[in-house]
Order: sequence, then C-alpha cells, then structure tokens
Amino acid sequence: MTAKNEMSGGAAPMRWYGDRATLSFIVLRYIPLFAALNLLWEIAQLPLYTLWTDSNPPQIAFAVAHCTLGDVAIGGAALIVALVITRAGSIETWRWGRIAAITTLMGAGYTAYSEWMNTVALQSWSYSKLMPVLQVGEFALGASPLLQWLLIPAITLWLARVTLSRATLDSADSPP
Repeated sequence: MTAKNEMSGGAAPMRWYGDRATLSFIVLRYIPLFAALNLLWEIAQLPLYTLWTDSNPPQIAFAVAHCTLGDVAIGGAALIVALVITRAGSIETWRWGRIAAITTLMGAGYTAYSEWMNTVALQSWSYSKLMPVLQVGEFALGASPLLQWLLIPAITLWLARVTLSRATLDSADSPP
C-alpha cells in the first residue's frame, strides 16, 4: 500500500500484471495479432534478403518461423517494458499513446542493433540489392525491418484495442 492509500484506507491500485483482463488482452489479443502481422511482413520482405535466392524452401521456411518467433519475443518484451515504464494499471487505465510509443521505440531500437549484429558483426544474413537501406555511419540499416517495427506494434495495439472495445460492447449488450 502506498502512504496515500494507507492514510485514506483505500486499496493499492491494480497493476497490469495482477489484472486478469489485462493479461488476457496481452495473451489472447495482442500476441496472436502481433504474430500474424509479423509473419505476413516476414514473408513479404523475403526478396529483400539474399536468403530468398541463396537458400532452399526448408531453409527459407525455418528462417521465416525463426524470425517471426523472434519478433513475437521482442514485441512481447517491448510491451512489458512499456507497461513497466508507464506504471500501467488495469487495461482501462492504460495510456495507449505512451505505451505504443515506448513499445515501438524499444522494438525499433533492438531491431537496429540486431540488424547490425547479424549483417555486420556476425554476417549471418545479408540484404539483397532490392533492400532499401538507410546509411547510419558506415552501417547500412535495412529500411524494411525498421519500418516493420515503426508500424506493427502501434497498429497491433490499435487493432487489439478496437476488438477489445467491440467485445466489451457486445458482452454488455448480450443478456445475462
């Protein structure tokens, strides 16, 4: 209990990790939608990597699955960091814009690091000539993965929130 709550006798505010509706939102709405959008993006951007022409179909399928699962892990961790930073409570009290901005920045930041690590330091993958790049010093950062992380987290949170609102309205309209 906080000092204010102790004096007023009120209960401590609900935190996101203790709220069943919030956890349900993350696990049942955000994560599946985030995974689906990232899977589509990973498939669409395949020609932008040399993997597309230099690998066989099983290797390509493995790379798509591996990258999509990595995206989900990064996106889930970025959302959790955003919830911690914003001291989020139950989902009804979320500051959606701040949470989306922090989630996006965390994901984009990690992606920039990961792209550098894998294309420069480890050379575990490379861009094809089709990849638009942003020159960051001596490092060429792929525009597609950066754009992925600038768009998908916020779009996912928005879509998941819209479906949450509709589900809440639908359940309120249905007879008990």
